[in-house]
Amino acid sequence: MAARTVIIDHGSGFLKAGMAGWNEPQMVFPNIVNYLPCKENPGPSYAQRRISLGIDIYHPDTFSYPIERGRVVNWDAMQYLWSFVLEKHRQEHEIPPVIITETPLREPADRKKMLEILFELLHVPSVLLADQVQMSLYASGLLTGVVVDSGYGLTRVQPFYQGRPLPYSGKTLEFAGQDLSAYLLKSLFKEDCDRRSVFQLDTVAMTQMNKCYVPQNLGEALDFRESQQSGLNESNTYQLPDGSRVELTPMQQVAPEMFFSPQMFEQPGPSIPQAILESVESCEISLRPLLASHVMACGGNTLYPGFANRLFRELMWDHLSPIRATVWAGSNRNFSVWLGASVVAHLSTYQSEWMSREEYGECMRV
Repeated sequence: MAARTVIIDHGSGFLKAGMAGWNEPQMVFPNIVNYLPCKENPGPSYAQRRISLGIDIYHPDTFSYPIERGRVVNWDAMQYLWSFVLEKHRQEHEIPPVIITETPLREPADRKKMLEILFELLHVPSVLLADQVQMSLYASGLLTGVVVDSGYGLTRVQPFYQGRPLPYSGKTLEFAGQDLSAYLLKSLFKEDCDRRSVFQLDTVAMTQMNKCYVPQNLGEALDFRESQQSGLNESNTYQLPDGSRVELTPMQQVAPEMFFSPQMFEQPGPSIPQAILESVESCEISLRPLLASHVMACGGNTLYPGFANRLFRELMWDHLSPIRATVWAGSNRNFSVWLGASVVAHLSTYQSEWMSREEYGECMRV
């Protein structure tokens, strides 16, 4: 089954999909859909309107995110996305088994809806629903430690012992990449900012990827950047998609400081290091040294230059001392959830977790 299993990991910002056994997903695209009016329905309602991937530059007001802060808010869009992925991986008219990752914020009704769409509408032969944070753990090759997964919509912290989550120790923070994007959008474009502007969204995304970093010491970084403001410094400038150039402020460049000092950006706490400390301290005292020695950084926000080093320093400076903290940060950590699911697809111990279409039908008849 593993050789033909399709893995779909849908985060709030990006969808990652591909065949199990690969080192990275073969499909990665923004988890965005747009609705366009059609002859049958030229108005604003969703009924009978054409749905497609991404943002339509000719109709920029029609796009939406099917998942917000880890919660599915548009099941029609999710069905379209799953159908699109499965069609790309269909072989000789056969639909392969599927692993779908689930957010920790899932409700029983969400799981029921997912199975209904996959089995009844998309005719998938078998499904495994996998917890996203647990999949990140498996991607690291470890079974014990603390997973820190910071993506577009959520930041999650969960301690594990021998592959199982420790009860009442996990934390979910509703501030993540989209809050950093919102700060930069407002900071760069001020009163003209428009979250529906493709130009502005592209500018923010490129700024985040090319110019932002996590300072090891915020005060020193700001002083250093301020000293460079006297002249147009190449490291402080950014070329917009239209060819014009803007000079970034020091705070714009160190915007990922938000994850370490959220109050400075009017975000609710705690910071990521604080959340880790609180999670570890909620576990048994005998387990704390082992958990602290295996802190696994996952998710797109952990890719910012300096993130892993800053996280290590914050943990060492704080209440974990004299316990030695170690931060693990793999090169493909933005794909950790998908990679973990790829591992699970090959584990015989997970065979009992799969549900076939026949088993689903029996459950529905009961």
